[in-house]
This record gives sequence, structure tokens and C-alpha cells, in this order.
Amino acid sequence: MRIGTGNAPTVEAAATTTDGAARRPYLLLLALLLASCAAPDTQHQIVISTREQKLALLDRGNVMAIYPVSTSKFGLGDWRGSRFTPLGQLQIAEKIGGNAPPGAVFKDRRRTGEIIQANSPGRDPIVTRIFWLRGLEAQNANAFGRDIYIHGTPEEWKIGSPASYGCIRMRSSDIIQLYNIVGVGAAVTIVNAPLATAVPSLVTAHSMSAAN
Repeated sequence: MRIGTGNAPTVEAAATTTDGAARRPYLLLLALLLASCAAPDTQHQIVISTREQKLALLDRGNVMAIYPVSTSKFGLGDWRGSRFTPLGQLQIAEKIGGNAPPGAVFKDRRRTGEIIQANSPGRDPIVTRIFWLRGLEAQNANAFGRDIYIHGTPEEWKIGSPASYGCIRMRSSDIIQLYNIVGVGAAVTIVNAPLATAVPSLVTAHSMSAAN
């Protein structure tokens, strides 16, 4: 009797199917390893001024854009359990929400399925995009564990004034633009000083403008 007659798979076909299934976990693992080895974004830098409530995006040291933001209404610092915005040198550890529509609500970094409009009354969730920050210094070592993000907010009318619970809030349209440019590993500097103090190219641009 010949094995594999009719519609039944042959021994050879069954073996091929089994081999393919066995390879899938290894291919998935390889893809994950390659993704984890992606080079960090050293081209871009983010500088945030809590004093001016502004965020500057730099490309190789040159200012690309400046956005209004909202930092903590409770103050500055990084104590465990606090609601302060940390200062110092940090980096983008993770990016979350790449394909989410504006106003998409996140809880524990996962979409809930809800979408809310900007300035919806009585609503203050994390929306649209998330940059999860990791501190690189003793003064901000708790930032990652405290879930300090740069994220979208529906309370856009509060942007430009301290209003958050520790994170850095942005308008949805602004954080989508930022998300599409900046990659994981990019440096983030948060200062309690004017932007020009931490961004020399701003001083140069202002001087050239004044001269003209």
C-alpha cells in the first residue's frame, strides 16, 4: 500500500510541515535578537526646560523644533513614590503606541480601546504615544521604576504650565511628530533653567537674529 495516496499528506510532506513548525520559534527568537541589537539613536537629543515648560528637539546639536510641555505640578525630584519630575540626564528606554490614533487611551502602557478628544472634560489619561524614560544618574535613578514618560495628554489647555503627576505631557499632534523622528536610546536632558542654558545653538541663533 502506497503511503500518501488520495488527499492524505505523504510522509515527506508531513516531515516538511513538522520541520517548518519546529523552526518558527528559532526564527522568532532571531528576529527579537536583531531588534534588540538595533543601534541607539545618537543623532537626536531632547532637552526639556521645566522653568520655561518647553521641549527642544535637536538633530546633531542643531534645534529642529521647540514644543510647549507640562511637567509636574508637585515640583522636581525623583524620590520613590513621589509625583515629581526628575532632573538630569536620561534616555528613551522604550517607545509605545506607534500606530495608535490621536487620543488613544493607554493604561499600564497598553491600549484600552478608548479614544477621547482633546480637552474632554473630567478626563486625564495617558494618550496617543509614550516615551518611557530611564535615568542615567543617581539623581534620577528611580525614573524608570516610577514610570516617568513623555506622553500625550487630553488636557491640552494646560500645556505650558506645570500640571502633571511627574511625567512630561505634550499635545497629541506634537508627540506624534516627535515619535516619528526620535528613536530608542536618544538622550533626554531635563533642566530647571532656560533652554538656552542647555542648548548652545539656541544662543547662537538668537545672537544671529539680533545682529540682523
